[in-house]
Amino acid sequence: MTYRGRVRNGVIVLESGVRLREGADVRVEPLDSNKDVSPDSQETQHLREGLLSFSGVVKEGPSDLARNHDNYLHGTPRA
Repeated sequence: MTYRGRVRNGVIVLESGVRLREGADVRVEPLDSNKDVSPDSQETQHLREGLLSFSGVVKEGPSDLARNHDNYLHGTPRA
């Protein structure tokens, strides 16, 4: 699971409602806000091609998989 947050006064503040257990190991990965993420960037094109290779792989599954994938993967409440 991935959570988002911001650095405020040198402390990482997670988005509202996120609670992690005390002592939980975490990984902090700063997001580069200056990075080119336009639809025409080379990185975006590469990602698109990679993801398209999975298109049509799942032939059977729940009819609500797209809407409730977090429920199936992480047990979150259904949409």
